[in-house]
Amino acid sequence: MTIRNLQHIALAVPDPAVGRRFYTDFGMEGRELGNRVVMRCAGRDQDQVVLVEGKKRQQHHVCFGTRAAELDALKKRLEKEDVKLQDAPKETPGDGIWFRDPDGLLVNVRVAEAAPWRKAPEWKLNTPGCLNRSGVCGHPKRGMKVQPTRLGHTLRFTPQMEKVLDFYLRVVGLQLSDRAQDIVAFMRVHGNSDHHVFGFIKSDRPGFHHASFEVENVDAIGMGACNLLDKGYQDGWGLGRHVIGSNFFHYIRDPWNSLAEYFCDIDYIPEGHDWKATNYAPEDALYVWGPKPPEAFGQNFE
Repeated sequence: MTIRNLQHIALAVPDPAVGRRFYTDFGMEGRELGNRVVMRCAGRDQDQVVLVEGKKRQQHHVCFGTRAAELDALKKRLEKEDVKLQDAPKETPGDGIWFRDPDGLLVNVRVAEAAPWRKAPEWKLNTPGCLNRSGVCGHPKRGMKVQPTRLGHTLRFTPQMEKVLDFYLRVVGLQLSDRAQDIVAFMRVHGNSDHHVFGFIKSDRPGFHHASFEVENVDAIGMGACNLLDKGYQDGWGLGRHVIGSNFFHYIRDPWNSLAEYFCDIDYIPEGHDWKATNYAPEDALYVWGPKPPEAFGQNFE
């Protein structure tokens, strides 16, 4: 065992102020911290997206949380694999250990718990023979403010699916939840976990694909996406529902052609549950219903 939670992602971008504006429009809260911009979800005391200045947009690092004893065990496994530890970058100082994965991504694992996030009221739906909402309107109010509760997961492009999976499963300490051939693969943390917190999609080179943020229900997904489209951001893909993870989704392009996803209702795997990883057919790799994914969804712009 090692990884217990996803702490944050960090992106290098040509102009962090532009990134701050995008993620603020997305529904998050930002502040400047030294030479970096830190984005959080309202009501959660945990950094979720860190923005630093770079010549081009690329993922700067990913940060996971673990326990002290498990961090020591990770150090030993990295040493056994001849993976060199790195110094913490000056632009993003932080505790724990730093190293690079087989694709060159900088990884930070630190002793940290997942901070609690805002709870949402139950979404009451009327279904045939089951009236959960009576005497009140169910539609959301026009102008509804959409604020994600947390960073749920992030996905990367890779040209070497089996090698990176082996590294994160055997060395870093994630668990395989499900995959679809060599197209996509999704991993979860130890303990109680969403279906996935980290994953990979096939490409000819490494790169950042998307970060995904939980909202309270499908209305929040739709309203959030419409708000961003009204502000002039480019549509990514949605509304739809995934097979792997089961979550509803809508993706929006950020200013540098990577993606930010609103999601809700993802599969949950409790600690000790005997979850059997499925290797899905290619047609189930991305969705079960929704508009056909645009060709650009799988394009690596990095």
